[in-house]
Amino acid sequence: MSGNTLGTLFAVTNFGESHGPAIGCVIDGCPPGMELAEADIQAELDRRRPGTSRHVTQRNEPDAVEILSGVYEGKTTGTPICLLIRNTDQRSKDYSAIAQTFRPGHADYTYFHKYGIRDPRGGGRSSARLTAPTVAAGAVARKWLAQQYGMQFRGCMAQIGEIEIPFESWEHVPHNPFFAPVADVSALEDYMDALRKAGDSCGAKIRVTASGMPVGLGEPLYDRLDADIAKAMMGLNAVKAVEIGAGFASVTQRGTTHGDSLSPEGFRSNNAGGVLGGISTGQDLEVTIAIKPTSSIISPRETIDIEGRSTEVITKGRHDPCVGIRATPIAEALLALVVMEHALRQRAQCGDVRLPVAPIKASA
Repeated sequence: MSGNTLGTLFAVTNFGESHGPAIGCVIDGCPPGMELAEADIQAELDRRRPGTSRHVTQRNEPDAVEILSGVYEGKTTGTPICLLIRNTDQRSKDYSAIAQTFRPGHADYTYFHKYGIRDPRGGGRSSARLTAPTVAAGAVARKWLAQQYGMQFRGCMAQIGEIEIPFESWEHVPHNPFFAPVADVSALEDYMDALRKAGDSCGAKIRVTASGMPVGLGEPLYDRLDADIAKAMMGLNAVKAVEIGAGFASVTQRGTTHGDSLSPEGFRSNNAGGVLGGISTGQDLEVTIAIKPTSSIISPRETIDIEGRSTEVITKGRHDPCVGIRATPIAEALLALVVMEHALRQRAQCGDVRLPVAPIKASA
């Protein structure tokens, strides 16, 4: 009920605050017998962690993960897996001036009115710092799905501010701080430098895919695969829109174009984004998310304090001028968590289903 758990059969409960002693998660429902070490998880956390370039927050957190339970002699036991990430570089004094003030665009106002109390240090529970445990849990799901289905999760930045980024190759993504699928990111660097100098921020568009998908994951109506993907992605800080497949472009498409024709060789297109009727087609899942501009900026903003009096706020501290820069690994993790949940549901309900013919090839 409290909204801190994602999933049912593969349930991930997230805990901690941005400036508390530690953050982490508990994974309940991971199948037993899978080899799992901290190194499997650390590789994904290193992709998300702060301080990796001049274009992101300079908070220097190693994000070193510790496995506290659920693994014995290098293998998962089927019992809850507790993952802990200690906070080591908090600067809570940066937030003392705003403890009685609501920052525009932040959750300060809503948290205070919901709970009657809030932790102002780095945003407390609403901080993007809490995406680290999500990435850690996603790493566990990714490993199991890779072993069971050969699945692969990839993401890239498709747009930053006004700059649309053409897709050249997935090979470029690991080699630049923007997760951009292009070889030359100099224009993006110049854009971010100017933005930081101006004391402003921008949003971003992130594309994330899952390949190697089996046919049949997902359920009708309220537990549709695409509905759960949308819910999970909207649970990521700063996400304001989610598209599956053609998304909003579907509005201008004709039925003769949008419907993905089938042939013995496979689907002719993938406007559906790999989901029909809430159930996976076996094609790649195609998801795009829109991330709003960072709310923590040094430019003065009009606001009110907790007494309702008009005031002005300048947010100090170490912040990303574009939170979308580090969002790619998080979006990949969320997609993996949703797919993992539905893979376990499918195994539980429909594991005995046998078809007279094999599914058609998934690739378009």
